Amino acid sequence: MFLVEGNKIICELSNSNIKVKEIFSTDPQKLDRTDIPVFHISENELKKISFLKTPKDSVAVCYLAEEERMEDKNIQLVLDGIQDPGNLGTIIRLADWFGIEQIICSEDTVDFYNPKVIQASMGSFTRVNIVYTDLVDYLSETDNVNIGTDMDGESIYSFEKPEKINLILGNEGNGMRPETEKLLQKCVTIPRFGSSQSTESLNVSMAAGIILGQLFSK
Repeated sequence: MFLVEGNKIICELSNSNIKVKEIFSTDPQKLDRTDIPVFHISENELKKISFLKTPKDSVAVCYLAEEERMEDKNIQLVLDGIQDPGNLGTIIRLADWFGIEQIICSEDTVDFYNPKVIQASMGSFTRVNIVYTDLVDYLSETDNVNIGTDMDGESIYSFEKPEKINLILGNEGNGMRPETEKLLQKCVTIPRFGSSQSTESLNVSMAAGIILGQLFSK
């Protein structure tokens, strides 16, 4: 099981395939759920069960969803060793924003049921299929064009978008693994326009947003 915190996200669960076991809330009437047990608790009790520094109003106990491997989509995100829960949550939210239905993750990418991932995704985890698999096997067999991010790649602003894309994002500190890089067919980069050119890199979720925004504008 895993926890979902906050009325805003909990209310989105009713429109998803996530099954809720029970809810603990400081104000049950705001949830309007009669199909599952909702327990009234105090704010002090909420602090004891919450993972957040500043607890929200409710905590839902949910069943883990069965992992589904869907067929390759025209645009997918592939994550190679993303470790920061906030980054994964933001990337899931970006995928949802751009209508990307599936994210393929390496087996060592942070667990998307991590409470910080769930919180950062702001409910988008209910609309994006997350699959964990061996990336070398997957990238070797996929029909999509494997596109990586690299400082020496082609500018994303002049890049011609293939019809089917796997956009691969690497680990925050080390980037993609060598075995993943060997399976790339194209590389793109976000050019730096600052006069000092001293910023070495962008946060991975920020880079994902810029690249997706440009890909979907083509």
